[in-house]
Amino acid sequence: MKVFLAGATGVLGQRLVPLLVAAGHEVGAMTRSAAKVEPLVHLGAVAILCDVFDRDELVQAVRDFKPDVVLNELTDLPDDVTKIGDHAERNARIRTEGNHNLIEAARRSGSAKILAQSVAWPLPDGPDARAVADLESSVLAEGGVVLSYGQFYGPGTYNEGEKPAEPRVHIDRAAELTVEALDAPSGVVTIVD
Repeated sequence: MKVFLAGATGVLGQRLVPLLVAAGHEVGAMTRSAAKVEPLVHLGAVAILCDVFDRDELVQAVRDFKPDVVLNELTDLPDDVTKIGDHAERNARIRTEGNHNLIEAARRSGSAKILAQSVAWPLPDGPDARAVADLESSVLAEGGVVLSYGQFYGPGTYNEGEKPAEPRVHIDRAAELTVEALDAPSGVVTIVD
């Protein structure tokens, strides 16, 4: 299968690329940073330099790759967990505008199936909660799959030393279950321990 992975250099994306390659999939790994191209190639992916907010460039990149699946693992979160609130609007934008651009790119590439990252816990009312609701409804309207993840823990996550409250999922297990979900029918797939 050809998998266009948006968010390939994130905490989950970095684990997904080698798993997808090992499973025999061809991975188009999208990054907006030229400095991250070489590490993606080293992992066995076709690196695609593109910004999800440049709709025309994104549509062309997806068309050129011709994926069977578009996998949206994009977030815009800070490295410091205490600053998440400062990124609420940015993360909301990537979940709305970024997701809509990926859906449009999938449509215009020949109706590739779309899977998108969401959360398995209720968010307080605000931009992020509204963005998650928008993401989920738009993905399901396309016949796609919402990947509803528990809170990540393990190396590279906000919860390296201890497990967060449930629902939760170890980052490596989340990657394994995501690869298994590529063939899931339209709907919500909950990914937790």
